[in-house]
Amino acid sequence: MLDRFAIPLLKPALGRAAAVLVRRGVGADAVTLAGFAVGIAGALSIALGAPLAGLALLLASRLCDGLDGAVARLTAPTDRGAFLDITLDFVFYASVPLAFAVWQPAANALPAAVLLAAFIGTGSSFLAFAVLAERRGLASAALPDKGFFYLGGFTEATETLLCFALMCLWPAQFAAFAWGFAVLCVLTTVTRLVGGARLLGAPRR
Repeated sequence: MLDRFAIPLLKPALGRAAAVLVRRGVGADAVTLAGFAVGIAGALSIALGAPLAGLALLLASRLCDGLDGAVARLTAPTDRGAFLDITLDFVFYASVPLAFAVWQPAANALPAAVLLAAFIGTGSSFLAFAVLAERRGLASAALPDKGFFYLGGFTEATETLLCFALMCLWPAQFAAFAWGFAVLCVLTTVTRLVGGARLLGAPRR
């Protein structure tokens, strides 16, 4: 829901940083892989009981997630890059609730499991629609720079990062944040199912 506002605000700064990386010969896939590695390091920090260090690494990881697309647009975007980006993003998102569950299983395991189950709903509805939208040649007017049709909702990347930041800043409240965000994920899944069904309802030509 907030991505369409956050992305235009960040785009100029990301473009300037991406230009520096391109001049130094850094490719988009390298940025994607580096961001994923940093994100997993952040999750490991949380699992080891250092949520503030984890938050710093998570923010650095998401910076890379914004930079890889900007680098790709300055060079040559590829399907491989889009594939790596979305796949590693979902693995990263799953790693954070898992890290909190590993850190304090008695308090966090159940809400983390519920949140991960809710992530399956948002992720599967997002990706399934993207595949079918590609078949029909549909494109997103709100986020045209994405490598696939970006079907929005209440819990997009910006909201997810904000939730993770709150969890790291107030880890004792992880369960409350997880339950609340899981509810928003369920609402997102429902709206995507309804909206996707409407957009895909007409017979293919």
